[in-house]
Order: sequence, then C-alpha cells, then structure tokens
Amino acid sequence: MSTTPAIIDIHCHTAGIGAGASGCFVSSAMRRNIRFSFFLKSFGVSERELLLHGDSLVLERLSQRLGEARHVAAAVVLAMDGVVDAQGDLDEAATEIYIPNEFLGSECHKHPNLLFGASINPRRRDALERLDRVAADGAVLLKWLPSVQGIDPADAKLKPFYRRLQELKLPLLSHTGSEESFTRVDNSLSDPLRLRSALDEGVTVIAAHCASNGRNEEQAALQRLLPLFSKYPSLYADISSLTQANRLGHLSRVLRHTEIHDRLLYGSDMPIINSFITSPWWHAYRIPPVTVRRIAAIKNPWDRDVELKRALGVTEDILSKGGNMITSPPIPLGTRCFAPPTDLHMKIRNPNEV
Repeated sequence: MSTTPAIIDIHCHTAGIGAGASGCFVSSAMRRNIRFSFFLKSFGVSERELLLHGDSLVLERLSQRLGEARHVAAAVVLAMDGVVDAQGDLDEAATEIYIPNEFLGSECHKHPNLLFGASINPRRRDALERLDRVAADGAVLLKWLPSVQGIDPADAKLKPFYRRLQELKLPLLSHTGSEESFTRVDNSLSDPLRLRSALDEGVTVIAAHCASNGRNEEQAALQRLLPLFSKYPSLYADISSLTQANRLGHLSRVLRHTEIHDRLLYGSDMPIINSFITSPWWHAYRIPPVTVRRIAAIKNPWDRDVELKRALGVTEDILSKGGNMITSPPIPLGTRCFAPPTDLHMKIRNPNEV
C-alpha cells in the first residue's frame, strides 16, 4: 500500500445566489459584473440551474469533479462572511458575496471529499460564539478576506478572538496581497505585516496566495511577508492562484526562496483553475511545448493544476504538506449541528506541534 500523503487542496471556493434557501447572496452590483457569469461558468453551473436545483448544486458538481481527479483527494471549501456594521451585525448593503457557515458546513458533510472552511468576521458581536460553533461543526480552518470584509488583522481588539482560535487549533487562512475580484476593496488591510498580531498569539496562519502581488508602503507584499517566516514557526502560505495570467512569474519568484518550501501548501483557488486564466499556454515561455500540450489536454481541473505546478517546479513535499497537516478534530464543544465527520473531515494543524 502506498504511503504517499494525499494531496489536499486547502483553497477552494463555492458560490450561491440564495437558491434552495441556502442563505447565500450576491450583491446586485456583483451580479451585473462580468465576473459573476465567469465564476458560475467556471464552476460548471448556470444561474438557471441554481434556481431550479438550489445552491447545493455547486457543491455537488465540485465533489463530483474532485472525485474524478487522480491527484487531489479532498478540498477545503471556503465560506464567506460579510462586512459588519458598527453594531456588530451583518451589513448586507456593503457585502458583495455572502456564503454562510451553516449552509456550507451542512453541504460539506454530505460529501466526504469536501472539507468545511468557515468564515467569521471577528467584528461580529457574537464572534466568539460563532467560532465555537463552527469548530463543533467540523470546520478545518477559518478564512478571511480582510480587504473585502473590512477586517484589520492588526486590531488590538481581536486578541480574544485570536486566543480562542489558538485554543481551538483552527488555522487562519487570510488573503495577502492585492484583491482584484471584487468591486470594493481596501488592500491596505491585506498587508502581511498585519498578521503579526495573530502570530504573536500563537495562531497558525496561512498567508493565502503567498502575498504574490500588490504593494504596501511602497514595498512589495512578498518582501513584507518573507522575513516573518523565520520569526514565526506557525506561519505558512498557500500557492493558490499563482499560475494565473495576471500573475505570471509569481510562482517562480516564490519558489526561488527555498528556505520557505517547508511552509508552502497546495491550494488551487478553484474555480479559477477551470478557466482560460490559468491555461498552461500562458507558461509556454518556461515549459517545453510538448509538456504544455500534454498538460493542456488534461480535462480534470485539479489534475491539470497539479501537473502545471509540478512542471513549474513545485515539489511533491509542497503538494502533499496539506495532507501531512491533517489530524483528528478536538473533542466537540457541543452537539454537532451536522452529520459526524468522515475520515477526511479532519482538522489542519501546525506540523511542528507534538
């Protein structure tokens, strides 16, 4: 029997319009944006199908396509909390995309290869209670998109939230670098240096996209992230989105820093890997044409993504590290709302912990 660790995709998105009483919503501005139809098409669904079958169809399609992959065994699907107002309540008018934990957690437990990635804006009045709830419901990590959700990771008021995250051993996957998929952003909030507050509290932090683009205070985001690895052993980064046409060269730039290879994790940024934006042909200047042609012919998006990243220099250790970081979940804090987790519904941990 092979002992090669399974490849776990720690960065996979979903979508929803509120169909089937999911609780999801997309703002009218985002629905008018060309990105909306692009994302639905990349997921392999149409708005009409969602209206007929409900938002759960996206998760069904994700699970089915992932089940056909040769290289990737499971994916962490990410919820998306919204902007919060001064009273600590969801501000729907300021929120562009909302995917609630309750819906996503329930749907992920229906599919053994989909893992629940929760999202909680720490400015919610009941943020700590929500954190306990998602941990009890099998979340394997917490996802933030600070520049869109209006979260300042450096806010001193978040210390109790960070301490609870650390106690629950829930990693924080937080976007770093510029965000270009939404209509309203504050990219200063995705400055990697703002994550020091969480790291100081012992939280395992995963810098999404490895700060591969953008600048803060006239310095490239990646250059602001790199020194943090030597100071904080609980800091990791994922390599999701680094093969996109608008990020050419970023993956190679990251991989040149061999000193952080043991901190890099595989992420796909699905559904982007199922679009022309990540076509292997964008990398023909780095990969032999015969290799590009072979990879481009692969139909499964996860298999194509893994093969492309391998061809660009991603090591087997990087690809499998997410699998190495899987451990049993802690004792539930309360009665689970959803079905018991399968063998794959485990919690991602810091591999340096004993």
